[in-house]
Amino acid sequence: MKTYDHDLVVPFKESKESKKKQVEKMFDKIAFRYDFLNKFLSAGIDKRWRKKAINELKSLHPEKILDVATGTGDFAITSYKILKPESVTGIDISEGMLGLGRNKIKNLGLENKIQLLNGDSEAIFFPNDSFDAVTVAFGVRNFENLEKGLSEIKRVLKKGGKLVVLEFSKPSAPVVKNFYNFYLKFITPKVGRLISKNNDAYQYLNDSVQQFPEKGNFIQILNQLNYRNSFYKTLSLGICTIYCAEKWFCW
Repeated sequence: MKTYDHDLVVPFKESKESKKKQVEKMFDKIAFRYDFLNKFLSAGIDKRWRKKAINELKSLHPEKILDVATGTGDFAITSYKILKPESVTGIDISEGMLGLGRNKIKNLGLENKIQLLNGDSEAIFFPNDSFDAVTVAFGVRNFENLEKGLSEIKRVLKKGGKLVVLEFSKPSAPVVKNFYNFYLKFITPKVGRLISKNNDAYQYLNDSVQQFPEKGNFIQILNQLNYRNSFYKTLSLGICTIYCAEKWFCW
C-alpha cells in the first residue's frame, strides 16, 4: 500500500505512538466538546453538508449502511432519518466518542436501528459484501493508511454498493482560500484550546487538511483501487467536498 503525506500527519508530534493510537487518544480527550465545536467552527453549516452527502444515496435505497469513523454518530443518525434503511452500523476507535453517540441514539429511541461499535477502519470486522453503502464523514484524513482503509471499505461493500465520503478541502478562489487558511491555522486552534483545552487536536485538523490528497487526487486513488463511477462535488466554495464511488460488479 502506498503511503501519502497525510498518512504521516499526527496529532502529537513528540509521541512515538502510531497515528491510529494518537488519533484515538485525541478524540477521547475532546469528545465532550466535539459536537459543540463542530457546529461553532462551521457556523452550523456542517448539518447541511451531511444532508447533501447522504442524499447521494437516495437512488440506491440502501438497506444496510456502515458509517466508518462514526464519532458521536451524527452521520449515522442523519442517514437513518433520511434513508430509513433496515439498519445503520457505525464503527470508531474512540470509546469516548462512541459513548456520546450511544446516548444520542438511546435518547432518540433508535437502539434497534442504529448500533455503534468499537472498530478499526483499516481492519473492518465484517465479512465481504456485507453493506449496500458505506459512509465516512470527516474521517478519511484520520486513517493511518488511506489506501488500506479504502480497500477495506470496498471489501465489505456489496457489488454495486456505494461509498460516500464527506471531507474538508481547500478552496481554490484566492480570497476565500486565504481567509480559510488563516481561519484554520490561527482561529481554529485558539478556539479549540479555549473550549476543549486541547490545542493539538485543532492544529492537527489544519495540518491534515493541508496534506490530504483532495478532489481529483482522491478520485485518482479511488480509481486505482478499482472503484468505479467515481466523482466529487464541492460545497460552500470548496471548503468541503463530497466524494462518491461504487464497487464494481466484476470486482
